[in-house]
Amino acid sequence: MVKTKKFTKSNDTTGKPVVLVILLVFTFLGSSIVLAAENPRLLVLTDIGDDPDDEQSLVRLLVYANEFDIEGFVTELWWKDTHNGRHGLMTPDSQMELLHKMLDLYGQVRPSLNRHANGFPQADALHKVVKRGKVNIKMTLSAPKGDPMQWIGSGQDTEGSNWIIEVVDRDDPRPVNICVWGGTADLAQALLRVRDERSPAEVDKFISRIRVHTISDQDDTGPWIRENFPNLFYILDHDPNGDKWESCYRGMFYGGDQSLTTLDWINKHVRKSHGALGAFYPPKTHTNKNPHNALKEGDTPSWFYFYPNGLNIPSHPDYGGWGGRYVYNGKYWQDATDTVDGHTSGRATVYRWRPTFQNNFAARMDWCMNDYEDANHAPVAKIAGGLHRNVQPGETVNLTATASDPDGHTLAYRWWHYSDASSIDAQVTIANSDSPDQAGFVIPDEPSKDIHIILEVTDNGSPPLTGYDRIVYKIQ
Repeated sequence: MVKTKKFTKSNDTTGKPVVLVILLVFTFLGSSIVLAAENPRLLVLTDIGDDPDDEQSLVRLLVYANEFDIEGFVTELWWKDTHNGRHGLMTPDSQMELLHKMLDLYGQVRPSLNRHANGFPQADALHKVVKRGKVNIKMTLSAPKGDPMQWIGSGQDTEGSNWIIEVVDRDDPRPVNICVWGGTADLAQALLRVRDERSPAEVDKFISRIRVHTISDQDDTGPWIRENFPNLFYILDHDPNGDKWESCYRGMFYGGDQSLTTLDWINKHVRKSHGALGAFYPPKTHTNKNPHNALKEGDTPSWFYFYPNGLNIPSHPDYGGWGGRYVYNGKYWQDATDTVDGHTSGRATVYRWRPTFQNNFAARMDWCMNDYEDANHAPVAKIAGGLHRNVQPGETVNLTATASDPDGHTLAYRWWHYSDASSIDAQVTIANSDSPDQAGFVIPDEPSKDIHIILEVTDNGSPPLTGYDRIVYKIQ
């Protein structure tokens, strides 16, 4: 089905409306909906103020705010946060003040960001969707120890849980992507209320509109949600064997090229001479096994997963991308493993992309201060044809793509076989893998299996930036 939608959106600092015509393409894949050419909807549940990494993740998200329709920030405060930490005594009010302060800092750099891309929301619009969630929730760190019903039930609605319901109920065909940086209690409260007040068919419709990516289980309500709403699209970003250090989200800082997570890197590319928002990026975190205790951003993979960069396919967690790769365990999605440079783990599903996502972040931070001509902008890569293709064993496949670069930089092409995401046993050798139109390979004799081919197009700007596209071949 193809639909054309018109809407009015603020374009830049002039505040003048522009009319955009957006083409939506709906393709049903199981119960999922794939949409093209429109920003993903995003709603964040955060325990900001507990660990500096939420602030780190928020700085990064805000310089990508034009890529999403951000529909809410719901705050949750842990019982243990009423202590003297980075921000002194944390209270419900001070937690909200911290989040609003960061949005004010974003407002200071937004005019500069808007010189580089349209669609950065006004800070006032983001302030309006900050909602108070649960207070004094007890953290369980992926080992439920209590009764989730102590946090949810009759009379325990919050501004945040009510807001989740309102956002999901809106007349909008796009799914609501809920990123959980803290606990899931407000989401659980929203789901419980909907179940209590609506018919089974209405409940099914409600949960079909939600996709959840949660970083671990940080309170007792996550397992309760998965047990009571088995049809909910739910990614639990946590190692299935229980080793949190092998979890996908740890790949933000642990393993791979760790020179990209140092304090020196943060200072050079984020904190120093990159505007008020970058200056607020916390320089230090407190996490065991973090080799530098600088960049952590354990929550960033939750929104990376939904970021429309040409590589990520949110309706298919097993395809892999910046936010990690996941497999279905019969109930929900949980960490898969990739093998990179001889190391196999969930972490590798994230850190394999670190060189490109860190360069991309550095460029976005440059946007906070620099004029358009003094910053780099990512190329756009496009493979001819659609995402999914049917092929026959022994068939020779020709790979053809085009790319454009907004800065006129020289582009380098790279085609490669993403073997971890593929189901074939054979290793695919791509001839002329650096050519835009002369690359190709022979389909192995493995019927009913699939092959993932990734295209990377990288410019020679500073920092070098990469655009992606992919093909999935199904062998008949």
